[in-house]
Amino acid sequence: MRRLWNRKQSKTGGSSRFFLVCLAHDNLVSHFKTNFALMQHHNYSLSDLENMIPWEREVYLTLLADHLEKEAEENKKHNNNF
Repeated sequence: MRRLWNRKQSKTGGSSRFFLVCLAHDNLVSHFKTNFALMQHHNYSLSDLENMIPWEREVYLTLLADHLEKEAEENKKHNNNF
């Protein structure tokens, strides 16, 4: 696996390796596109997004995706009733 950034070796190595693995699926382009969408459509501020811990960002993105999916299902049900 290619390293995304240089880091000093630590005795524990746990947390830095954890965040490296957590961010491995997200490339820079998708990171900026996601930030842009969150700012434009969901009223997040850039400072809020930048200050999130990587796993915290994933939690909020998952909750937002679930919310949008439920809204879409409700809209579909509502439109089928007419």
